Amino acid sequence: MKKLFLCAAIAVFGLTSVSAQNFGLKAGADFASMKFKAEGASVSTSETGFYIGAFADIDVSESFVFQPSVMYVSIDELDQIAIPLMAKIPVSEEFSVLAGPSLGILLDTGEGVKSLNFGVEAGAAYDISEQFFVEARYSLGLANLIEDAPSGYSSKLSGFFVGVGYKL
Repeated sequence: MKKLFLCAAIAVFGLTSVSAQNFGLKAGADFASMKFKAEGASVSTSETGFYIGAFADIDVSESFVFQPSVMYVSIDELDQIAIPLMAKIPVSEEFSVLAGPSLGILLDTGEGVKSLNFGVEAGAAYDISEQFFVEARYSLGLANLIEDAPSGYSSKLSGFFVGVGYKL
């Protein structure tokens, strides 16, 4: 986990020669799912929540944009701070694909539940105008959220995000 934080810090602070930076706000719905596996059985639960946050678009080149975000994600009894570090690849002037790692800090964990989630995200964004865009992303949770989980036991949190954004 320390290596991931170090890579993120190097990426953010190492991009001093970037040509442009845009900041903005985004918000939308999160359709979260928790998958629990134990002894060959699997159970999934789903909840709908919302997210709100801020992002930066850092132009690295004409064909690559680094987009770090910080978002508050509220899901019934499982709020978190999400930090996706996305590569944004423009496919056309209005349409971009997104992919990258994501960190999540669960805010209200109970006993036996880890507070650090990590995973990968992929999605797309469409610019409606110079300032407004819509986005859809899927976050695949890779961390087992059960502390000291016995072999064969796991609990993973994933989510599908759909929202709008405004570039300042």
